[in-house]
Amino acid sequence: MREREHAGAGRPAVVLLSGGLDSATVLAMAREQGFACHALSFDYGQRHRVEIEAAKRVAAQVGVASLRWASIDLRAFGGSALTADIDVPKDRDESTMHGDIPVTYVPARNTIFLSYALALAEVLGSGDLFIGVNAVDYSGYPDCRPTFIEAFERMANLATKAGVEGHRLKVHTPLIELPKVEIIRKGLALGVDYGLTHSCYDPQPDERHPLGARPCEHCDSCLLRMRAFGELGMRDPGMGGDTV
Repeated sequence: MREREHAGAGRPAVVLLSGGLDSATVLAMAREQGFACHALSFDYGQRHRVEIEAAKRVAAQVGVASLRWASIDLRAFGGSALTADIDVPKDRDESTMHGDIPVTYVPARNTIFLSYALALAEVLGSGDLFIGVNAVDYSGYPDCRPTFIEAFERMANLATKAGVEGHRLKVHTPLIELPKVEIIRKGLALGVDYGLTHSCYDPQPDERHPLGARPCEHCDSCLLRMRAFGELGMRDPGMGGDTV
């Protein structure tokens, strides 16, 4: 785990930062609320590793007290199109997206990430974790539901020294009931540069792109982003261009 420090003030909070649209928005919201944000990102063997560089760019743009990242090889288990040689679904309609849990679900990923964030929070003396899960445009992932977050928060307060000593920990999920359009509106109002973010599950190599890979524009994540920006009369700046 490495660390990069920046100036920060306020109560410390750990913010899970993937480099995607949702996590960038949550980071900006936590900053706006006055938290000193300690961003935590992961290299977990994901197909879309370009998001690691996106996370660094978002952290620099929004501003963090520290940026840390951890390496976990979830390819050792596989079981997901993001961590194994399984094709990423493309060009699915919304009804299909909200059907069965898709193969882009990474087994226990948010449980693992939140556990790491919990450990960091104890070290920092923080009682606040932020995660950009969403139960509206979430493609059926079970670890993005309010019931999961509530259960994890209960567990966290039972399983930690801080919790046992009465220092309650809160898992903040400010986007959990917001449609993607509203998430983008909030981020734009807070000055988030979505051109720095990356959400694609199956990026294609492209030396002309700042991240060295361009979004595929056909996976569920790309389609949900593009549709939301389109409803706002914009092109997704992560795909290139600003307005329709």
